[in-house]
Amino acid sequence: MNPTAVAVRAGLERGRIEFRQSVTSAQDLWGALFFPLIALVVMFLLRGNTVPGTGFSVGSHSVPGILAMNVVFNGLTAVAVVLTMDREDGTLLRAKAIPGGMLGYLVGKVTGRSGVVVLSVLVPLVPAALLFDGLRLASVSSWLTVAWVLALGLAAVLPLGAVIGSLTASTQSLSVVSLPIMVLLAVSGVFYPITALPGWVQVVAQVFPLYWMGLGLRSALLPDGMAAAEIGASWRHLETAGVLGAWAVAGLVLAPIVLRRMARRESGSSVAAKREKAMRRPM
Repeated sequence: MNPTAVAVRAGLERGRIEFRQSVTSAQDLWGALFFPLIALVVMFLLRGNTVPGTGFSVGSHSVPGILAMNVVFNGLTAVAVVLTMDREDGTLLRAKAIPGGMLGYLVGKVTGRSGVVVLSVLVPLVPAALLFDGLRLASVSSWLTVAWVLALGLAAVLPLGAVIGSLTASTQSLSVVSLPIMVLLAVSGVFYPITALPGWVQVVAQVFPLYWMGLGLRSALLPDGMAAAEIGASWRHLETAGVLGAWAVAGLVLAPIVLRRMARRESGSSVAAKREKAMRRPM
């Protein structure tokens, strides 16, 4: 059998096992669902406020953005953290020693984490349907849109998480990544229509996947009339697919290259040094 096919097959099996472990772990499930559930509670408290120029609740309008935020936290950030931890405990070094091991490792992480992200998006929709009015959850077209936006969104952010994890020296260093992510949350229309922000902020937000995932999910879950609150008064499906697709292609090309370069620098001595350094960290 082709070595690449063997590595991909092994990666898919690894991803299946890791997903099963995640969904049977109360700690992992709570970590995946904590942020969206807290955000939904906050938005429920603000349900009396309306989107400017409409009678639609700000809370309901924010639900799709919160789900997009969850894709970033449970996708990009989680992959970066896990990859950094695997560098410290020698998991990546063991994967490097196996033919096709790095490809299988990457496929496994993307597969397992994709399952967790999809679960963390679907589960909060249950309380959202009970807490917020106006969400389109009974339409087949809505779910089809959710499916392709999530698929492209995952393809866009998961490889990016692998790149960030490969370039980060330790899990503590990842705290530096949290700040720009929080800034993006503030400017990407997650909690409030982006059209209320200055023009230059709107331009910056549209460079990154978070805004487009939120826009795509809003187009699926909100009434058609709410497109009036978006840039150009349109859901811009073609642009959404184009930008997310561009990020996905860039990430899928770049991630294996960065992973291989990082793996070449890994050795038994470097892993031992990382482990010793980790043991000296204050608890």
